[in-house]
This record gives sequence, C-alpha cells and structure tokens, in this order.
Amino acid sequence: MLAYDVILARYGEVGLKSPSVRRRFEKKLVHNIRSALDCRATVRNGRIFIYPDNMEEALEGLSKIFGLVSFSPAVTTETEFESIEDTLRRYTDELRSEGLINTRTTFAVRCRRTGQHEFTSQEMAAFAGSVILKNTGASVDLGNPDMEIHIEVRDQETYIYHRVIPGPGGLPAGTQGKVVALLSGGIDSPVAAYLMMRRGCQVIALHMDNTPFTSPEARDKTEKIAEKLAEYSAGVEFKFRTFSYGEYLEKCRESGPERMTCVLCKLGMYTLAEMVAREEGALAIVDGSSLGQVASQTLPNLLATRMNVEMPVLSPLIGMDKVEIEDLARKIGTYDISIIPDGGCSAVPAHPSTAADPQRVLDAARDIDLKNEIIRVLESGSERIM
Repeated sequence: MLAYDVILARYGEVGLKSPSVRRRFEKKLVHNIRSALDCRATVRNGRIFIYPDNMEEALEGLSKIFGLVSFSPAVTTETEFESIEDTLRRYTDELRSEGLINTRTTFAVRCRRTGQHEFTSQEMAAFAGSVILKNTGASVDLGNPDMEIHIEVRDQETYIYHRVIPGPGGLPAGTQGKVVALLSGGIDSPVAAYLMMRRGCQVIALHMDNTPFTSPEARDKTEKIAEKLAEYSAGVEFKFRTFSYGEYLEKCRESGPERMTCVLCKLGMYTLAEMVAREEGALAIVDGSSLGQVASQTLPNLLATRMNVEMPVLSPLIGMDKVEIEDLARKIGTYDISIIPDGGCSAVPAHPSTAADPQRVLDAARDIDLKNEIIRVLESGSERIM
C-alpha cells in the first residue's frame, strides 16, 4: 500500500476571484476542510495541502467539500534528482505490486513546477519518465496513456501522485449567505437544496408536515434526506425545521375552491418560508420547481403562488427535466430515500388548477385568512441541528 503523507487539493473558480475575495474564500475552504476531517490544512501557491490523521477517511470526506474541484493523495520528497529517483522507484514498485502498472501498460509523466530551479518542467518529466521506464518496463504514450504519473515540484519539495479524484466543485459552503429551502420527501427539492449549497449557500431546510394527509413515513423520509444533505455542509450549521401544516391544509380544503387546494398550499409555504427567512437572516427562498412538471409548477401557478412574497424565490431546477434531476439525486445519494413509498398526499384534488387566476387566488387567500393561519403554523415549528 502506498504510504501517502499528504493530499493536494485544488479549487476552481475560487482562483478567479479578486485577491481579497480569494483569500477570504481560501480561508473558509480550509476552515470547512478542518471541520470535516481530523487534519492539518494550509494553502500555498494555489494548492491546499492536507495532512490527515486517516488518509482513506479523508479522501471520502473531501468528496463532499464544496469548492474543491479535485484532490490527490501524494508522496512527498525533496527536490533533488537522487531523492526523486529513489521515491519514484518505491512508488512504481508499489504500483506494480498492486497490479496497476506492468510491461503492457502505457504511461505519461505530467510535471508542474513552482519556484526557481536549475531544470525545466520538460527536463524533470523526461528524467522521471526514464526512471519509470527502467523500473517497470512500461512504455511511454504521451497522447493516450493508460496511466498518468504526476510530478509537482514546489520549491524545495516535490510531490508524486497518480490519482486525481474529482471533487464536487462549486463555492465553499457559507460564502454566499443563508437561504431557506422548502424540503419534501420527493426527488426534486433535495436536489435544489444541494445545488444552492454547492453555490456556497448555507441552507435552512423547511419541511411542512401534512399529517393527516400524509403518512409518518413521509416525515421520516424527509428527515433522512435532510441528514444526507447535512453531510455536504462541513463548516456551516445545517438546520432542519419542521412545521405542522395539516390544519392549514384542511382550512384550504374547507374554505377555498377545491381545484385551488395545491395553489393555496404552495402560497402558504412561500409565505411561511419568507417569515422564517426574516427570522433566520436568510436572503432568499429555494424550492424544487421544474417548469410544467406538476400542476403547481405551470407558469401561471408559479406567478400566483409567489404574489405575496417580497423575497427572491430561487428555483435552480426550473429548466431541468425529470431525468436530469433524477441523475443528480442518484449522484448525491438522496434518490433511494426519495423513492421509498409513503402514500403521497391525499389532499390533492382530482382536477387541480393548472392556470390559477392571480386575483382569484388572492380572494381565496383572504377567505381562508391565510396570514393568520400561517402565523399559527409558524408557532408549531420545531428544529434540529444536523
């Protein structure tokens, strides 16, 4: 087993920021890494150097740190030809013992260099290639190799690695302020929350418990989804807030037009989300709307359900189709939870309105005394820090 002693982590668009913003984002990214792992971490010359207590656990944890585009477990040696040669021999011996390189393998050496040295990057790559060639019998293919071995020369230290593990990308968690995200047990809303987390937002997840119109399984599913999303929130608090919504939904059914039940339900959710956002100091509301996917997500109904809300409502899935959303849900680990049967919502009318008239929605909201009803919902809330 290769005796890796450091992980070299790379960021993407963080490096494009102005110097002051870049330093702030780098500092936050290092803070998030330290929060997630037992490690030392520092930034030097556009790289994050991570020294973990447990290498395998660290590699798993880094796959959920937003802001990282890739990372590599590496071996450190001195920037001297003799030391590099000795380390490369031991490194490729291990690759051979693990069956990763042999006489039928093609390879290429990719060299990067920072600092002042008496050799060029091309000269170091040629030297390293000759060592690997002699030690393994593998052949060189610079265009389409089976394996790439990387040599990063950074001043007086050199790092050798062959794995480049993709990170989740995006911006460091907590750099873009707070949002409140409507979260259900379905497929879409967890993906929407994830995408906003990936853009650096701290998410406060809001769940409306529609009992008795939904089952206890629906509530349990949503809590499990929140726990999965919290795995991506290293360095920032992930708050899950639940509200008893069944009485409000019953009022919609009793005192509002039957076909408008879903519209009034969503209108109430946005109203509640705005109240919570102001309470939490959040700057926007997030939902899982995908245009035209269900009755409440037609353009007329999107307009009608958001009329009372002054705060921005962000819908990162708005132009995505179901297949794209499901693929993302599988990638982040929420899909298998979302598809657990829970019976759905029994309050949905047989023929829900797909083009609600905004004035009629406002009239119906007044008839059910929406604002006071939602204040009562707000008072029913409970929260959990995950």
